[in-house]
Amino acid sequence: QDMFVFDEQRGEIVYRKIDYVPALYKIFDEILVNAADNAMRDPTGMNLIDINIDKDEGSISVMNNGKGVPVVIHKEHNCYVPELIFGHLLTSDNYDDKEKKVTGGRNGYGAKLTNVFSTKFIIETADSKTGKRFTQVFERNMSQKAQPTIVGHTGADFTRVTFWPDLAKFGMRRLDPDIVGLMMKRAYDIAGSTTKRVRVVLNGKKLPIVCFEDYVKLYVAPAGEDRTACIYERCGERWEIAVSTSDSGFSQVSHVNSICTVKGGTHVNHVTDQLVEAILKVVKGKNRGGIDIK
Repeated sequence: QDMFVFDEQRGEIVYRKIDYVPALYKIFDEILVNAADNAMRDPTGMNLIDINIDKDEGSISVMNNGKGVPVVIHKEHNCYVPELIFGHLLTSDNYDDKEKKVTGGRNGYGAKLTNVFSTKFIIETADSKTGKRFTQVFERNMSQKAQPTIVGHTGADFTRVTFWPDLAKFGMRRLDPDIVGLMMKRAYDIAGSTTKRVRVVLNGKKLPIVCFEDYVKLYVAPAGEDRTACIYERCGERWEIAVSTSDSGFSQVSHVNSICTVKGGTHVNHVTDQLVEAILKVVKGKNRGGIDIK
């Protein structure tokens, strides 16, 4: 499938044919979007998402320094809340349909599927409200869990998820360049779609993306070349749009609540329909030759 990925050797986002397993991509993305969601829940405190992809070890780690998961016993389920969120299916805090939707999903399965499809899964979180730090290890596709380790904590809040995808279940032997390139591209997506105060670090390197306008420039032209003219506009609290010319027909890159909408959707149609209508109106007004313009 032709997709945008990050090319490590060239240091830029490229569009090329890749072979990847969508399910593996999804379990990575669940953890990443959860971290981005926390920036919406903690807009004044959280300012870091730290991602590490270890190709040799086959592990992935995502940390954010927003509010930690409460380290308390859940009254109904009689287990610690972090274990409930990451180790019990069909439990979520994203189900309230009365609230405006600004986060990336209903996590009734969500991150738990990452646990299910991993040979090892570690959740760490620090809760300054209770002064506790929680660590728990799951293994063998969530079928085995260790007792959580809980210690005192006086530092800042954070949550870190580290997991080893069960590559055999995806018909893979290693994290190959295609899936790694796709995952790294998603790190750039998050850097461009979260607020300016959130910095994204990938494999120890701070990404040079501060805002969506910076992110757009990754697509307009390869690094070092004259960039095609690009029009950027912030159209409200939750809409940012950029438009540029293309020599190869229509293409789109879009995100909703930090989720990459590869196939577009009504949000893309909403923008393109208005653009096309406005452009046609101008062009037809200047059409003196009677050419049929569509």
